[in-house]
Formats: sequence, structure tokens, C-alpha cells
Amino acid sequence: MSSYSRLNKAFKGALRLPLNDFCKYVIISDCHRGTGTSNDNFLKNQHLYFAALQHYFIKGFTYIELGDGDELWENRSFSQIIETHSNVFWMLSKFYAQNRLYMLYGNHDIVKKDKQYSDKCCKSYHRCCNGCSYWDNQPLLPGIVFHEGIILKNVYAGRRISPCSDIVPMDVYLTHGHQTELLNSTFWPAARFLVRYLWGPLERVGVLDPTSAARNNERKYAAEKRLHNWAEREKHILITGHTHRPALDSSDPYYCNSGSCVHPRCITCLEIEHMQISLVKWTMTTRPDMSLYVEREVLAEGFRLV
Repeated sequence: MSSYSRLNKAFKGALRLPLNDFCKYVIISDCHRGTGTSNDNFLKNQHLYFAALQHYFIKGFTYIELGDGDELWENRSFSQIIETHSNVFWMLSKFYAQNRLYMLYGNHDIVKKDKQYSDKCCKSYHRCCNGCSYWDNQPLLPGIVFHEGIILKNVYAGRRISPCSDIVPMDVYLTHGHQTELLNSTFWPAARFLVRYLWGPLERVGVLDPTSAARNNERKYAAEKRLHNWAEREKHILITGHTHRPALDSSDPYYCNSGSCVHPRCITCLEIEHMQISLVKWTMTTRPDMSLYVEREVLAEGFRLV
């Protein structure tokens, strides 16, 4: 099966969510939450991510996680990841309780596509209660479904908004993006074996995985080209993660990338609000009095979806 066919398959029977002037979505990918060890690439940015989650929860956004949320190639235990980052999962459970959470799986957490696995691991978790006087079993994400693809159905799709305009609004297709690579999709068990027992240990001494699209520029460009070609041919806006490289170009709306949460000094995401898509960065910065604070910065206001 070709990468083109795998992408088509990802959206066959995909969940459809509304996209209109009142919808507010934040799209975040590649958190790679780990177990708090030296291999936990999420650890250095967990405070930025938690601050962003709080902001989007208060502002009424729906959170969409675009895959590789948890590092389940290097780590066997999902419950240990949840315990390590229990504050993050507490925030995610608040989104979920209000029907404002949708999650996709990527190659590094592809095991979540098994409903029995997700039911077992995501039903509940232990959380500190009553001022940390005791720990209690709390609902986490009971009944959640991890999707391969989600489609945002543009209420204006296929309609020419203005007689003078050549722009025809398109639906927005969301997937992780690993479908472009045979090793990371069809043969993912072999890739997981290599990461868990070869590249994972070598990473501790500074050797990077050459098979990773996020760390190998040649593979990154090849994956992004395939994703762009699929979107342009199918006439859809395609939003992915996987390569960790954020992308939003107002002159070329077909392919967008939300980036990742494992950049050295920041996390990136895409926001959709008032039918406008924007690329946003969250980073730690200083005020004139040298106090630290978490800053939200709009890197690019790409294009309107109408």
C-alpha cells in the first residue's frame, strides 16, 4: 500500500467535527510525554504546555491532540507516564468532561488505536486530593476513542463566498502524518523495537535516531512533500505533526504542521478561531524587572478558512 493510499485510509469513516464562525480549536502534536527520566523530552517544556492548556481551557477552546502525545515506544508503561505528568492529565480530563477533547494516535503511541488498551489505561488515575492529604482514584478519560484521522467540516466548503473571489473554502483534514513512511506505519512494531532497544539507549549518550523524520532532514523533507502532494491533489487543507517542524503559509494553504512540544525552548501549536488559522509559540521570557513569565506569541496568521 502506498503512502497515498494509507492517507486515504486514515480518513475513511473519520470523525467529523463542525467548523464555523463560533468554533475554537487548538491543535497540538508530538508531546512525547515520558516517565520523567533523562529520555523524557517533554519534561523540559511541561510548564509551558500546562500553562497553554490552562489558557485554552479558560478561553473555551476545544483541544485536539494530533498524535505522539505519549512516548510509548521508549516506555512500556502508560500508567507510569500518567503518574509522572498527573497534572497534565488532570487538565486533559477537564477538557474531556466538557466534550472539548479529541485525540489522535501517531506512530509512537499507535497502541492506543486498540480500544481495549485505551479503555484499560485511560479509565481512571490516581490524583492527589484534599491538599495532598491522600491519593484517590479519579476518572481520567473513560470511553475515549483515539482516532487516526479527524475532519473539520467547513460550513462554507464548496461555496464561493464572493462572486469576485477565486477562493473556495475547503474542509480541514487532521492526522499525525506517519502514514507517509512505511517503517513508521505498516512496520511500526519493527521501528518500535529499534527505538526501544537501540536508538533509545544510544540517545542517552547523544546519538540521534537517523530513521526519525523529526531528526533527519532528508526524511523530513520527503515526508512533508508527500503530505503536501496528497493535500493539493485531494483539494483539502491537511494539518499534521510527525516531523516536528511547524508550517503555516498563507500563500499555500494545503499543508500545515502544528510543530511539537519538544523544541529546545518552546512549544508550538495551531489555533483556529473566527475561521482564522494561526501558528502560535509558547515560551518562557522575562519582564523588565527580570521576573519570568510564560508568553504566547503569534508567529504567523496564515489564512482565513472562508
